[in-house]
Amino acid sequence: MQTTFDRSIQLLSSTVSLCPICLKRVTALREQQGETVYLVKQCPDHGTFRTVIWRGSIPFSTWLRPKKPSAPRQAFTKVERGCPFDCGLCPDHGQHTCTALIEITNRCNLRCPVCFADAGKEREGSEPSLERIGMFYDRVLIGSGPSNIQLSGGEPTMREDLTDIISLGRDKGFGFIQLNTNGLKLAADVNYARDLKKAGLASVFLQFDGLSSATHLALRGRDLRAIKEQAIINCGAAGLGVVLVPTLVPRVNTHEVGAIIEYGARFSPTVRGVHFQPISYFGRYPQGPADTDRLTLPEVIELIETQSNGALSRNHVAPPACEHALCSFHGNFLVREDGSLMPLGNRAACCSTGEPKPIPALEGREKSVSFTARQWSLPMASTGCACGDRDEPLDDFDRFLARARTHTFSISAMAFQDVWNLDLERLRGCCIHIVSPEGNLVPFCAYNLTSNQGVSLYRGIRRP
Repeated sequence: MQTTFDRSIQLLSSTVSLCPICLKRVTALREQQGETVYLVKQCPDHGTFRTVIWRGSIPFSTWLRPKKPSAPRQAFTKVERGCPFDCGLCPDHGQHTCTALIEITNRCNLRCPVCFADAGKEREGSEPSLERIGMFYDRVLIGSGPSNIQLSGGEPTMREDLTDIISLGRDKGFGFIQLNTNGLKLAADVNYARDLKKAGLASVFLQFDGLSSATHLALRGRDLRAIKEQAIINCGAAGLGVVLVPTLVPRVNTHEVGAIIEYGARFSPTVRGVHFQPISYFGRYPQGPADTDRLTLPEVIELIETQSNGALSRNHVAPPACEHALCSFHGNFLVREDGSLMPLGNRAACCSTGEPKPIPALEGREKSVSFTARQWSLPMASTGCACGDRDEPLDDFDRFLARARTHTFSISAMAFQDVWNLDLERLRGCCIHIVSPEGNLVPFCAYNLTSNQGVSLYRGIRRP
């Protein structure tokens, strides 16, 4: 924090964060300097920390979208120490579960340099039984009602009983179950993908970081390009929708953003969209990541715009209806017959007049659950015009409608928080929750949060 008054710095607002070293709650300020917004916080014991949270030509103020909080359907923990120490969810949380992640194994068949989850570090008793996974499903229903489920790990295809886990979730009443996977086993055997589909799997969240060997070697330690493509092909043959999920790392694969989108559209309708995840820094980072190691949401949008030569515009994406506005963006498109994308909707047209009205958090959650389940699943193939049987050829509008039923495509991004840029206002609006080993619902960023020395708040810590 500067000791002299600088007229170029504008104080926007305040929030609460944590000290990256001792994990104590500290006051944080959002400060703007030019086109860049910083989160500035000061710990009385460990000094001042300044981290970029918004950078680029999209004005910070135009992105904000107010929400009316909605308390959890049933809170599993009490408010004792305050956010983020009472997650479970506590009664002060402002959003229901949209997507619940259930980690079914710690085992993994890759050793990626970049990993959210401690994968591959097997611990005795760390793999939940089918009965315990049933309890996890029940807790999600009690805490938030029917939600979208993502089975994760580790690498969930390491479980031999994965089809039983999927079937159990469908029997419990969950209509959309997605698999978070590296795709190795899906690529090896098309019948495996068909078995998962038959068990009730709807969608595959496929780790997909780029189209170059260098990117794969840097982020995954192996050149997986052929394996990823075969996984997509096998999923399509099995009737599974695929979402490509690139982890974006500055100076590693940010130059491939446009190419990844084009590649995904080429495999439409199997590939339902691309979901970018700018890298977050969990684990041991004694000095903290530099601002040049960060990638903010407006920068991702600018990369999409620039690398598509303006065909995909910032006006084609919008803040989320479910989570906090600073957490994500999304845009919906139609894949034309030539593989190009046509935007479905225009943010500039719908959001440019007047102050935005507060969105009820529960309403946003319901819309998000429904849209995600519909968009990320592979639709049944269209058999022609929906306007009745007739012999004459389809006109342009009929062809558009027929294609729109199958070839929609989403582009989105999620900016997860780490201890350096943690904003508890954002955290309280989180709708992506991990089911803890005790059966509590913990916001994704809180569950993965670590101090600069790798000390965790939730992951790997047993709680009563």
